[in-house]
Amino acid sequence: MSEDQYGSVQGFVVPPMPASPPPAPPDRLRSVAVGLLNLSGLGLGYALVRRRLLMALCWVATVVLLLVALPADPDGVSGVLVTLYVVFLVFAAVHGASVGLRTRLAWPAPLPLAVLLGLVLLAVPAGGVVLYDNARDEATQQMLLDRLEKADQLVADSGRLPFSAAEPHYRQALVAYDDLSTAHSGSRAADRVPDRLKTFYTTVAGAYTQKNYCDAIPPLKYLRTVPGTIGKKQLGSLTTWPDDRLATSLYECASTGLAAQGPDWPTNFADLLATFPQSSQAGQVEPAVKSAVSRAVQGVRGSQPCAAVEQLRSLSTQIGSLQGGQTDVASALTADAQRAGGQADAGAYQCGVSQYRDGDFDSALTTMNDFVKKNTHDKNRARAKKIAIAAEVAQTVPAAGKRLPTTASGGSISVTVKNDSPDDITVLYTGPVTGSFTLKGCGSCTTYSFTTTLLRGFKPCSSGKNYPQKTISLPTGTTYFVHRPDSSSATPASDTAKLRSGYIYTECAYSTTSFGTG
Repeated sequence: MSEDQYGSVQGFVVPPMPASPPPAPPDRLRSVAVGLLNLSGLGLGYALVRRRLLMALCWVATVVLLLVALPADPDGVSGVLVTLYVVFLVFAAVHGASVGLRTRLAWPAPLPLAVLLGLVLLAVPAGGVVLYDNARDEATQQMLLDRLEKADQLVADSGRLPFSAAEPHYRQALVAYDDLSTAHSGSRAADRVPDRLKTFYTTVAGAYTQKNYCDAIPPLKYLRTVPGTIGKKQLGSLTTWPDDRLATSLYECASTGLAAQGPDWPTNFADLLATFPQSSQAGQVEPAVKSAVSRAVQGVRGSQPCAAVEQLRSLSTQIGSLQGGQTDVASALTADAQRAGGQADAGAYQCGVSQYRDGDFDSALTTMNDFVKKNTHDKNRARAKKIAIAAEVAQTVPAAGKRLPTTASGGSISVTVKNDSPDDITVLYTGPVTGSFTLKGCGSCTTYSFTTTLLRGFKPCSSGKNYPQKTISLPTGTTYFVHRPDSSSATPASDTAKLRSGYIYTECAYSTTSFGTG
C-alpha cells in the first residue's frame, strides 16, 4: 500500500467532544423526578442532572437553616427565614424540573423508581418539621419548668424574711404560678402548680406553725386575698385554708395582749368578731374579757390597787370600743365594760388608802376626792372623806399622815377655833379624830404685817371682837390643825396641839402680809 494510501486520511475531519451531554428528548416523568428530589432540600435532583454547584447551594441553604434552628428553643425559627427557605425549595424544585425535562440522568435508573425515591425523600423535611416541633415543645416544657423552679426558689428564700419584706416576692411568685396554671395549663409545670401552692401557703404562714400568733396575722390576711389572683378552682381547699388559722391567731394574739395590758388587743378581737362572728374563737372573746375584768377586780385588793384601778379604767374604755359580731356578744361586752368602770370607781378607795400609806398625800387627796364624788352610796365614802382631810393636813404637816384616820368623832376636850382674819377659812384637823369646818372672815379684822407679829406681846384674837368661831370636842392626844384661807393666793397655816384632860384650848387663825401661824 502506498504512503498516500496509508499515511493519512484525505478529506475526513474528527468532530470535537461536546461540553455536556446532548439534550435528551423531553420527558415529563424525568422532570417530575428531578423536581421531587430537589424538594428534599438535599439537591439530589441537581445531582442526577450533574448540576453540582446548584446541589451545593441547596446544601448550604439547608445547613444555614439547621444552624439557626438547632438546638430548638421555645421561640422557634424566624418566620421570615422559614418562608425564604420554603420559597428556595419551591424554586429549586421548579428549576430542577425545568432542567430535568431535557437532561438525561447521570446514572441510568428506572424513572418510576426515581419518582418514588423523590416521594420518599419528602419525608426528610416533613420528618424534620415533626422532630423540630417535638424538640421545640420539649424546650418549652423545660422553660416552663425553669420558671416554676425560680418561683419555688423565690418562695423558699422569702420564707426566711419578715413578711413585710417578703410580701412583694410572694406576689411575684404567685403571678408566676397563676401564669403557668392558666396560660400553660397543659404543661408539666402547670400540673405541679397545685402542690407548689400548698407549699406556698405553708411557707407564708410559717409564723403560725411556730405559734407566733401576732406575727402570723398579716401573712394569713394576705393569704385570704390570694383567690383574687388565682381562681378558686385551682386553689381548691386552699381557698378557706387560712380562715381558721387567722381566727386562732387573732384570738391568741389578743388574749396575750389582754393579759399583758397591751394596747392592740381590742383591734384583734374586733377583727375576729367582725370577720368570723360564728367561729368558736369568736365565742371565746367575751369570756376572756370577763375573766380579765375579774382578775383586775381582785388586783384592787392586792398589793398594787392603783395599778389595778388604772387597768380597770383602761379595760372599760377598750371593751367599750369593741363591736360584738352578734347581739348577745355585744350586750355581754357592754356589761363587762360597765362592770370594769364601776369597779374602777369603787376601787379608787383602796388606791387612795395605798397612796396615803405610801406618803403620797397629793395623789391620795385627789383620789379620795374623786372617789367621794363618784360613789355617793359607797360604804367607804365617809372614811374616804376623813382620809382626804388627813391627806390635805399632811401636805402641810407630814407628821399628820403617819396614821390612817378612822371615822371616829368627838371627845372630852373642848377646842375653840377663832378667825382673826378678813378671809373665809377652812379648818382641817386630824389625829385621834379627823374633821373640817369653815369659818367666815372677820369683817372688822385686818391682815397683820410681818413686823407686827414679831413684837413682844403680840397676841391675836385678843381685842374682844366678836370673832367668827366654832367649838369642837376632841379626845386627848396630838391633833394637827391646818387653817386654809379660801383665797387661792394665801398660804395655809398649821398648828400641832397636844391635848390633855382638864384644859380648854383655843386656836386662832390670822393672816399676815407674808405668812402666819395659828
